[in-house]
Amino acid sequence: MSRNTAMSRLQDACRKNGPLCIGLDTDPSYLPESVIAKYPSKEEAVLAYNKGIVDAASQYAGCYKVQIAYYEAMGLKGMEVFAKTVQYIRSKNIPVISDVKRGDIADTAKAYAKAHFQGDFETDIITINPYMGFDTLEPFMSFFPEKGAFVLLRTSNPGMQDIENQLLSNGKPVLSLVGDKLNQLAEEYASSNPGECSPFGAVVGCTEEEDARKIRDMYPNVFFLIPGFGAQGGKARIAATLLDKAGGAVNSSRGILTAWKKDEDLAAKRDAGTLTMEDIVASATKAAKESTEVLLEAKNSL
Repeated sequence: MSRNTAMSRLQDACRKNGPLCIGLDTDPSYLPESVIAKYPSKEEAVLAYNKGIVDAASQYAGCYKVQIAYYEAMGLKGMEVFAKTVQYIRSKNIPVISDVKRGDIADTAKAYAKAHFQGDFETDIITINPYMGFDTLEPFMSFFPEKGAFVLLRTSNPGMQDIENQLLSNGKPVLSLVGDKLNQLAEEYASSNPGECSPFGAVVGCTEEEDARKIRDMYPNVFFLIPGFGAQGGKARIAATLLDKAGGAVNSSRGILTAWKKDEDLAAKRDAGTLTMEDIVASATKAAKESTEVLLEAKNSL
């Protein structure tokens, strides 16, 4: 089997361009009013910004992640922007993750799988919440290995302590039930598909430094999607630890999308209210380049 399956393509892209995953979680409020005013609607401004970042920053990113909630919040026009954003990234032959966090059973899960692996919203990889049980994963597997999924393991929010980190009777955390299952699936897949990356990856936040090495060593064959870097406070050295072994993609969203707000070169234009789309795309691209350099430096220092 050639390495042209979704997760293997993602793994290869992160090795080639660096581990940064640019999150296009693009809320209209992330754009300056002077930019939005130049478009017929805020939705069209968001789409133009997304496309601009894809065109300008792809050399610094292994992939893109599009969080559906921001587009749902814009209504029907927003969902059209979501579809067009995902389609645009895929047209550039760049791996794209749709962050939809589906987690349901039976025919409902089958419908979710069809919605995001076929048709208007077709993507390469999605995110799944497994905490209703492992049968929530099964309907998506019929689309593997051409498609893939990242399963929530340890998230980057403080509330992960409420469930994911609670201890079982054997002294291991609840999240280990998910991780052990993913490790099992990865080993089974590797035995019949040598050299390929398992279609199942794991979401592991980089905001908890004390157990990063432990989790990476527990699941050496699982590719990680690593949120929490940048605006959420995750440190590069934590992300670098999680990038070891099977590797991973480190997501940064607001830190790139709103880079123009802290860009000293744009101070005069910010004050004058004259920022352009070209200005904010250039600032986002610079932030992507800097993020990739920081991550690679941290990874190489391990």
